Amino acid sequence: MKFLVINGPNLNLLGQREPGVYGRDTYDALIQRINASAASMNVDVETFQSNHEGEIIDKIQAARGSFDGIIINPGAYTHYSYAVLDALKAVDLPAVEVHISNIHQREEFRHHSVTAAGCDGQICGLGHFGYVAAMGYLIEKLSSHEG
Repeated sequence: MKFLVINGPNLNLLGQREPGVYGRDTYDALIQRINASAASMNVDVETFQSNHEGEIIDKIQAARGSFDGIIINPGAYTHYSYAVLDALKAVDLPAVEVHISNIHQREEFRHHSVTAAGCDGQICGLGHFGYVAAMGYLIEKLSSHEG
């Protein structure tokens, strides 16, 4: 199995940006955790981060035929990008939306996700572990379809 992990705007600033909300671990630390977890789960993973909506959409569209599932933290695009939603729906791959913080404990505008409708589910508030949980879900879902 091979998963694409997409991180949206400002996630490259982890460790610097609002450490009280996102923690002090850097983006590199997040990627190391994702890679180590993927290796322990015997899956391949490719990570991608962009601050540009079009690049994220292009990456989602290119995933069909190359990946078995998508894990996406759309960042602020979560709350208004119907284009990211449409791309997720178009590729027809299982996907999980992940947020490091609990978006429901934050500002009101963060409580609603338009992109979650293109995903199997949403994980929020579990910090970096949310990515690991998303991989576990995708493995279980895809394994049950193989047998």
